[in-house]
Amino acid sequence: MSEKAQVESPMILVVDDDEHLRELHDQLLTAAGYTVVLASSGPEALEAAQNEAVDLVLLDLAMPGMDGIEAMARMLDANRQLPVIIYTAYSTYRDDFQTWTAEAYVTKESSRAELLKAIREALEKRGRPCPDAARQMEIDEANEDGG
Repeated sequence: MSEKAQVESPMILVVDDDEHLRELHDQLLTAAGYTVVLASSGPEALEAAQNEAVDLVLLDLAMPGMDGIEAMARMLDANRQLPVIIYTAYSTYRDDFQTWTAEAYVTKESSRAELLKAIREALEKRGRPCPDAARQMEIDEANEDGG
C-alpha cells in the first residue's frame, strides 16, 4: 500500500428504526472504508446531522413518530447540499413528490452493489472521493450479482 496522505473517509449517517438493519449497514459501510454514524429515529438523525460532519445520509422512510420524509425535509432545510439516499422497503414512496429531493432512491431488496454505487455517485458528485475499499467492494458485489 502506498504512503499517500491519509484522507478522512466520508461519514455516512444511517437512519433506520430496525436495529438489525442498522447493524448490517454499519458492518457493510465500515468494511467499505466509510465512517458510520447510526440513528434509530428522525429526531436522532436531525441531531446527528447537526452535530457531526456528515457527508451523506442513508435514510429509511417508514419509521414511527417522525418519518423519513419529514426528517429529510428538515435536514435539507438546514443543509441543501447534504445528499440523502432514501433506502426503504417500499417502492411506492418513489411516486411521492416529497421524496424527489433525495439524491437517490434505493429499495431494500436491491443489491448491495446498487446501494454502494448510489453512495459513491452521490459523494463523487460533490467532489468527495470514496475509499478504495468501497470501490472494490462495489465491483465484487456486482460480479457476485452477475452484473
